[in-house]
Amino acid sequence: MKDYPTSKKLGLFLGPLLFAILQFSSIQIISETADTVIATALWMVCWWITEAVSISVTSLLPLLLFPLFKVMPMGDVGANYGSPIVFLFFGGFVLALALEKVNLHKRIALTIVKRTGTTPNRVILGFMIATAFMSMWISNTASTVVMLPIALSVIRLLIDDEDGFTKKDKNFALSIMLGIAFSANAGGIATVIGTPPNSVLIGLLENEYNTEISFYKWMLIGFPFSAVLITIIYFVLVKWLFPNNGLEFRTSADVIDDELQKLGSISPKERQVLITFGVIVFLWIFRSLINSLIPGLNLTDTMISIFGALALFVIPHNLKSGNFILQWNDTQKLAWGILILFGGGLALAKGMSSTGIVDMVANGIAGSNISILLTASLLIVLMLFMTELMSNVALVAVLAPVVAGIAIGLGINMLYLLIPVTIASSCAFMLPMATPPNAIVFASGYIKVKEMARAGIILNFIAVALLILMFKFFIPLVF
Repeated sequence: MKDYPTSKKLGLFLGPLLFAILQFSSIQIISETADTVIATALWMVCWWITEAVSISVTSLLPLLLFPLFKVMPMGDVGANYGSPIVFLFFGGFVLALALEKVNLHKRIALTIVKRTGTTPNRVILGFMIATAFMSMWISNTASTVVMLPIALSVIRLLIDDEDGFTKKDKNFALSIMLGIAFSANAGGIATVIGTPPNSVLIGLLENEYNTEISFYKWMLIGFPFSAVLITIIYFVLVKWLFPNNGLEFRTSADVIDDELQKLGSISPKERQVLITFGVIVFLWIFRSLINSLIPGLNLTDTMISIFGALALFVIPHNLKSGNFILQWNDTQKLAWGILILFGGGLALAKGMSSTGIVDMVANGIAGSNISILLTASLLIVLMLFMTELMSNVALVAVLAPVVAGIAIGLGINMLYLLIPVTIASSCAFMLPMATPPNAIVFASGYIKVKEMARAGIILNFIAVALLILMFKFFIPLVF
């Protein structure tokens, strides 16, 4: 067992210490209850940053502290952990679980790679598109884990060829490894369920501001941004930083074909999951149209998500043998901790709102003469570079209510500010510890920190520029 790092030991004691100092100080910052919320936020942020304990365990603190110090009753705090957005993501997790259980995600990924071609740059593009597509529906970690061993098989072809592992070979390896990680991060931006920060934002808007962003509306923003960003990542990696001009290998197609042959022909279970998946995505995209055609139906994204989850548990694959796609014990692999983290973030946001902290921020901004464009740019930069060091879900949970207050103070639609700032949290490309995909490909041994940082810093600034353009021109067209 590894030693418990000093940073975590410090964080473990610093979190409650900061809470105690602020909570029991004779100096009042805003009000008694607001100060408790600020003290709780400090404790949570301290534990989230240092990861002294699991970030999901940290997210349980409002359940204890808010009722204990009379911020809000236990029932009101607990309601945040059972918010509709939590169940939207639960349904998404179950769908991802089914895709992974029957290996359909791998078949889809391999088919995409096969279709894009077998020249070196086309192979890289294929891996990036496949990883991004999977990341739209399953976790970016799972997407990366699926693609990594296949990519390593292709790289081994270059190591074992006649000329050994040349500079061009190394550049190809760097491009495909970084391409997988960065596409996994960027792909999740495209859908509501693709990455947890998106759902944290949508939950905040529904809980606190009675504002809904549908699955389709999010895709109108997220998918184009994701596609543009992945295209830029591809050209930055293969045409600028790590070109492999003149590199040839003829057997990469064999690796892909071998992997597909191992899967065999598509099974009846895969077909059932694929149909369920298709129906759910169809309903998510055309929900508004369906509701307009059937008055009183009031179908929501969460209802569709739960319908999909139930279908995978209750529609028999084989009625005679009682064989279903999913059994409840399959949910042992479900990311329950992320669902708790959502609840903790929403509870913290509710505390900030109900005790007047968000109003104070809004009033403070309203009384200043800060440029709207400059404020948006600074918030995007702050979020993007902070997420290199801290969980993006935790960061959005803490900062999104504050950003909402800033938007109110500036007198602009809060969606204009909240959407690009939230998306920025998924654009961490610089460091291995920033996201699980970065860490997974770094562990392959083909990438050095300085190489990831070199590519990452360029892409971080490109992402900032794209998000500022989105704030200024694109989001006002959709909302």
